Amino acid sequence: MNKVFNINLGGYPFTIDEDAYNHLNDYLDTIHAHFNDSEGYEDITSDIEARMAELFQEQGNGRPIVTFKVVKNAISIMGTPEDFGAEPITEKAYTSAASEEPTKAKSGIKTGKRLFRNPEDEVIGGVASGISAYFGINDPLWIRIAFILTTISGGFSIPVYLVLWAILPKAESSSDRLSMKGEPINIENIAKTVEEEIEGLSTKLSGLGANIENELSSKKKDLVESGFSGRPLRKGFLF
Repeated sequence: MNKVFNINLGGYPFTIDEDAYNHLNDYLDTIHAHFNDSEGYEDITSDIEARMAELFQEQGNGRPIVTFKVVKNAISIMGTPEDFGAEPITEKAYTSAASEEPTKAKSGIKTGKRLFRNPEDEVIGGVASGISAYFGINDPLWIRIAFILTTISGGFSIPVYLVLWAILPKAESSSDRLSMKGEPINIENIAKTVEEEIEGLSTKLSGLGANIENELSSKKKDLVESGFSGRPLRKGFLF
């Protein structure tokens, strides 16, 4: 008889058997230790756990308990610790799983492209940018031009755009953004995506800070040139 545990992974509740729980716990501990000093540690690990939860749901086939085989299959998709430069998991003897051969991931796992709205490059709602990413077009400007030309020629691009804006989900997580581009949703790509987002945000903030500093310096210079010294006027100065 094997024990079972109730866990919460990526915001989803699961019942998992003891061997599967121990192996999953070792795997997640290795991931947390590897990314602990990385920028975006919390985002990386939460996105990884959310993706693991998706894989458990996809491979569960309606079974109420997550088994050792399901965990092994999910790890084969996400990547072993060695794949992303971490220390390998120490192999342990799992009692009930000893006779259970790990199998390759099923072809039904969704790793292909999905259509999202892209919030990272949006002019209005990110629809054109999302379509561009889905079809592998590097510059979404061409999709935007197509919408404009269709509108000018009396087409239905505006209603179509509004419908797509309403029904398409926004690519909020790193898994969504990878799926939008058709890239494998594994640990290496999730970490890379989060780190690129943080680097891009840092660059934007640095540029914003530089612009503000330049603007303040320019205004200060204008005030000095206009004769304003910044000192308060003495009482009776005007009268």
